Parts: sequence; C-alpha cells; structure tokens
Amino acid sequence: MAQIAAAFASSHSVMLTAELDDWLTRFVAADQRISHFDAAGNPCTYGDLLARASAQSAALVTKAAIERRFDDAQAAMARMKTEILSARLDAMIIVGDDQREIFSEMNQPALAIYYGETIRNAAARDDLPPGEWYKRAQNRRRDPGGPVDYPCQSALGLYLIEELTRRGFDITAIKQLGPDEAEGHAYSFVHYKYIGGSGLPIVPILLNTYYPPNQPTPERCLALGSAIAELVRTFPAALRIGIMASGGLSHFTVDEQLDRQVIDAMRRKDMDFLAALPPRKLQAGSSEIRNWLVVAAAAANLELSWVSYVPGYRTPALTGTGLGFARWS
Repeated sequence: MAQIAAAFASSHSVMLTAELDDWLTRFVAADQRISHFDAAGNPCTYGDLLARASAQSAALVTKAAIERRFDDAQAAMARMKTEILSARLDAMIIVGDDQREIFSEMNQPALAIYYGETIRNAAARDDLPPGEWYKRAQNRRRDPGGPVDYPCQSALGLYLIEELTRRGFDITAIKQLGPDEAEGHAYSFVHYKYIGGSGLPIVPILLNTYYPPNQPTPERCLALGSAIAELVRTFPAALRIGIMASGGLSHFTVDEQLDRQVIDAMRRKDMDFLAALPPRKLQAGSSEIRNWLVVAAAAANLELSWVSYVPGYRTPALTGTGLGFARWS
C-alpha cells in the first residue's frame, strides 16, 4: 500500500521570482496601488497601514534588512529543492489555489482535483521589456523552453476523486485543460523552482482559498487533509507519496504574529487551534494558509522537522509576504 512519506509547504509569492532590486525599490509603488486587509481582517488602504505602523517599522525595511531577507529566502528555496528530491518520492500531491487561471466567476468550485496523464505549463514569454518587472517576475514561473507537459499520477488523482466523493466531499474533476489553458502559478512555481527536471508526477488539488462565497472553512481543510492521508494508505500500489502546500503565508500585509502562531500550532499538532482560525483573517493572499492546513492534517503522523520563516516586509507600511517553507518527515 502507499504511504505519505514526506510533506512540504512553500510560499509561491512573486517575491520569490522577483529580483533583489524589485524588493528594494519597486514593490513600494506597487503596494500603494492594491487593496489591503489589516491584522483583524478589515479592508484598509496602504495609507491606513502606514499611519498605524510602529516607529520601529523603518528599521525593518532598511537596505541591509531587505538584502538579508532576500538571501534567507533564496537559501530556503535551495534547501526546499534538496529536501524534496532527497525524499525519494514516487509522486507528490500539490495543494494549491487557482486565481482566475482555469476557473472564473462563471464557475468557481470550492475543491477540484486534476487527474489527467500530464499537465501543461505555459511557455515563458520572451518579449517582456525590462520595465515590466512584475510581469517578468511572474513569467519566471513558466518554462523558457516550453510549453512543457509535466507528468501526473492520474491513477491516484482519480482514486482521490472517487473516494473523497464517497466520503461526502464535492469534487470538481478535471481530466484535461483547454487549448489555451495551463497549470496555475501555484503549480508552475513548484515545477520551476523545485521539481521541474526530476520527472516526479504530481496530483494537483485546487482549493478555492481566495474567492467568496464558497471558501472552505479551516475545519473543512483539516478534514480534507485527514481524509487524503487515510485514502493514500489504501491506494493499491506500493508508492512513496509526498504532499505539498503551495502558497501563503500572510500577505499582502505581513502578519508575523499569525504566521508564527500557525507554524507553532502545526509543530505541536494543535488541530483545535488551526480549526478555530477566524476566516476573516484568511483573506487575500493570507487565504492560502488554508493549503497549509490541508497538509498539516495529512501529515499528522509525521513531525515538522524543518521550518524557515522570512517575514518579507518590503515597505514602511509593513506590506509584503510572510514567506514560509517547511518539511514534515
């Protein structure tokens, strides 16, 4: 029978494909244009956050501090790749979210599983001028020699669809993409940074973390993770399966307290704390913490053996991304 042999979690923020100069200079203007939520989950502006920032916030975004965090994030990604490839996996389930890449307001399922034989990553564009720094960073999640069709563990994907349905989960099943569609950034990032050349098959699970009104509750995310772990153990093949959360942690306002509380609860296996997380705090990018909840429950029989957390402050208003990386073994 199969087993979950290792579990992982990684942010996939555009910060992780951006360059140091972007961290130092360009995000400031970008963050002033987007909507934000404060630590309580209330909508606010960049100006609101800046006005509330403590006197110590300036010290968190000096050139030296940002350079140090940039280096820490690069080191964490390098280690993550090593951790995944050293786990000797036969397949990996990736729990991510779709952000208008496959689905739209016309059809936004709470939970979908892809079970095709392969999944396509789009080709990287080669016509972006240097001034399009944000699009260039996003473009680095795509394949420069692409498009590329990456292998999937379709039998495991189909098994999860069938058996989770029998357990009361309403699954949208995806067997193939349209001719102009490709895997979303939650999955292309993992291919680009970690497993692209390894041939490791994946099972993409798409969780609607972002878009009301049908985001799964934290409790439901934990139930999904527990069910996935049980079903992997009954899958009729002797496979070493990994499971990975793609996304998170808090953003676009860094909530370092929330991030550290979530990581600590996962280390202690405090599922009651995780189940009670207020959905109001899980909005915008912070919603991707839901992907981590699925994996934490699926990895309940493993230990959280490595964590790297980089509070990715990038402006005096303390906007940015809580960059998290973890392995259970």
